[in-house]
Amino acid sequence: MNVQLLQEKANAIRIGIIESTHAAKSGHPGGSLSCTELISYLYFYRMNIDPANPQWEDRDRFVLSKGHCAPALYSALAHRGFFEPSRLTELRKLGSFLQGHPDMKATPGVDMSTGSLGQGISAACGMALTAKATNKNWRVYTLLGDGECEEGQVWEAAMFAAHYKLDNLIAFVDFNGYQIDGAVTDVMNPTPIDEKFASFGWHTVVIDGHDYNAIDAAVEEALTIKDKPCAVIMKTVKGKGVSFMENNYKWHGVATNDEQKEQALNELKGVQA
Repeated sequence: MNVQLLQEKANAIRIGIIESTHAAKSGHPGGSLSCTELISYLYFYRMNIDPANPQWEDRDRFVLSKGHCAPALYSALAHRGFFEPSRLTELRKLGSFLQGHPDMKATPGVDMSTGSLGQGISAACGMALTAKATNKNWRVYTLLGDGECEEGQVWEAAMFAAHYKLDNLIAFVDFNGYQIDGAVTDVMNPTPIDEKFASFGWHTVVIDGHDYNAIDAAVEEALTIKDKPCAVIMKTVKGKGVSFMENNYKWHGVATNDEQKEQALNELKGVQA
């Protein structure tokens, strides 16, 4: 694993997040920026995928359960070669294949249409069970938000995955601490998330979600677990990489204006003020 390369990819993805949401004048930059290390790790190191053949039957699957953070996924797909990065500025435009939430029928590389919170992990469970039933070796990775874990459907899916012993499924939780209305612990406290997953029969790991070595170690550990799905709780920073967005819930679903965009891009590109 080339950590420096992954860091460069993460930075490029973050730039794409800022540029695309600014062009759309809407979107969800805060939670997109917090999950970028995981997205870059999966798409540029871990997952067995082929941009030239997005529907390859034996590919690994990724489900963005927190579908509103599509800007992170789109930017990763673009930089991975599924489509041109120049298309990112078409985010949320009428007729674009880059809508506000992922669309598996329109966007190359998107494995599941998501948006309604809780449905993504449920679909991921179905994919993992399908792989088991058909003796396929591909794995399923899904990413949830911490606020999403307030949804009852998440825990129905957790019960399902444990019951069917889906050890080919890894669920990551982007625990940045904030949702649209404020701190998750103030809105509807879902903690301790790791203990909740464990109580449903999952193997759980808690890590720094911005540390590639920690992410890789968690995945390698998950690969050794038999007859249990794995949940990786990633402690992250909302708005990571852009100083005025970090740990500020107000950037959950607001795009930058021109001046803010310039500042954000300068920070990400290392341009001195």
